[in-house]
Amino acid sequence: MQVIDLPLKGLKLIKPKVFKDNRGFFLESYQQLPYEEAGINCNFSQDNHSYSQKNCIRGMHFQSFPGQAKLVRVGVGKIFDVAVDIRPESPTYKQWFGVELDDQNHHQLFIPVGFAHGFCVLSDEAHVFYKVSTPYNSQTEVGFRFNDEEIAIEWPTKNPIISERDLQAPSFQEISQLKEMLK
Repeated sequence: MQVIDLPLKGLKLIKPKVFKDNRGFFLESYQQLPYEEAGINCNFSQDNHSYSQKNCIRGMHFQSFPGQAKLVRVGVGKIFDVAVDIRPESPTYKQWFGVELDDQNHHQLFIPVGFAHGFCVLSDEAHVFYKVSTPYNSQTEVGFRFNDEEIAIEWPTKNPIISERDLQAPSFQEISQLKEMLK
């Protein structure tokens, strides 16, 4: 596997080895030791599966304490995956990075603790799988608007499908005033 450090510290693109033949393909989507050797030292405790339709945007979400690292991949379809650095002490604070993940190249995005996460579905539908380092907890779930002007993510859709919860999310400015959430 090849691991590429991305412009926001801690964010990594993983390119697994994919073995293709006339039957299809095989890949190891996760094996602890090679990931640890690449600097991804998480004890993943939960696997999630998200199904969405074209133009759906989910985000921007994170767990406040103790935080939650994610390892994201696409089993079916194509997405534009986005991570925003929400670590106030970071030199890339409030910067975002987006990358396309799909079921053809099988790349993965590692998102460390201290980032908000979201994605937009580019294909007709997408199945997104992601490992997380801490179990979901509704009491520590936080988010901000997907279209927050201060962050200014360039989403690749003009007609997004958004949940009511994400439409009602606070601005980044509102959550950044609660510094304990952004540690």
